[in-house]
Amino acid sequence: MRILIIGTGGTIASTKTERGYKAKLTAREILKLARISGNGVSIDTRDVLNLDSTLIQPEDWVTIGKAVYENIDEYDGIVITHGTDTLAYTSSALSFMLRNVPIPVVLTGSMLPITEPNSDAPRNLKTALTFAINGFPGIYVAFMDKIMLGTRVSKVHSLGLNAFQSINYPDIAYVKGNEIVVRHRPDIPQGKPAFDPSFDPNVVHVRLTPGLSPEVFLAISENVHGIVLEGYGAGGIPYRGRNLLEAVSKVAPEKPVVMTTQALYGGVDLTRYEVGRRALEAGVIPAGDMTKEATLVKLMYALGKTRNVNEVKEIIEKNIAGEISSAF
Repeated sequence: MRILIIGTGGTIASTKTERGYKAKLTAREILKLARISGNGVSIDTRDVLNLDSTLIQPEDWVTIGKAVYENIDEYDGIVITHGTDTLAYTSSALSFMLRNVPIPVVLTGSMLPITEPNSDAPRNLKTALTFAINGFPGIYVAFMDKIMLGTRVSKVHSLGLNAFQSINYPDIAYVKGNEIVVRHRPDIPQGKPAFDPSFDPNVVHVRLTPGLSPEVFLAISENVHGIVLEGYGAGGIPYRGRNLLEAVSKVAPEKPVVMTTQALYGGVDLTRYEVGRRALEAGVIPAGDMTKEATLVKLMYALGKTRNVNEVKEIIEKNIAGEISSAF
C-alpha cells in the first residue's frame, strides 16, 4: 500500500512571521509534526506549491491536477494538503478535470497551523489518510472527521474548526479512529482515467443586491466570457425601477449568464416565481442545487470547451461529477 501526500501550502503549512502566518512547511514536515505513522503503509510526499490559498489561481488547479494524474498509477491513494479559503474551488476543479479517477484523492487542510497548540491539522490529516487508504475512488474533502464529495463542499465558517459542510448532498462518510463509517456511496465512474485541464478563467461572479445598476452589469459583461449571477432565494432578476432584467436579456444570448443563489441550501428554481420565469425567458441558465464554488468552476470548465451559449447550457445542466441533482 502506497500513499502520496501532495503539498500546496495553506494554513496547515504555515508558521508565524512578523507579518502574520505564512505557508512555509513542506508536506514531509507537516507529516512529521502531525506524528502520524504509516502503520505499514508507505507514505511519500511531493510539494507542487507552497501558497496561502487566497493566492491560488486556475492555473494552479492544473498544476495540482497534473501532479495527481501523473501519480494515480503509482499510488493507492493521494492526499492533498491545501489552504481552506479556496479549497472548495480546487476540489471542484479537480473533480471536473480528473475523470474516472481509480483511487481515492482526498483534499484536506486546517484552520490552525500545525505549529500551533491544539491545531486541527493532525486530526484532519489522519482523517484524509485513513480514507485515502481504505476509501473508494473519487475526489473528496476531509475535515473534522467528515468525508465530503469534492463538488459539494463549501466553507461556511471563517474561524471555526468545523469550517466545511456538504451542501444539498449527504456526507460520504465519517472516520472514527481507523474505521470508516459510510453514509452515502456516490456513483463510481467506470472507464479509462482522463485529464482535461481546459478552463477559461475569464468568468466573473456578480452578487445581486438591491440597487445593482444595469449599466454596471453591462460594463462588467463587456470584458468577460461568462457570468455567474448570485441571486436571492429560488432566483429571479429585478425589473422594477432599475431594470436589471433588460440588461441581462441583452447579454444572455451572447454570453452565458448562470444563476446561483445566496441561500446556502435548496438551490435555484427559476420556475417557482414570476421573476424567475422572466429570467428563464431572458436566457438565464439555472445552476440547480450546485454550490457557488462548483457553479463558477463548472462555467470555466464549460467555456474551456465552447463559447456557444446553448452548448454551455447543456454542460452546466449535465451532472458530471455529482455536482448537481437530477431533480434540477
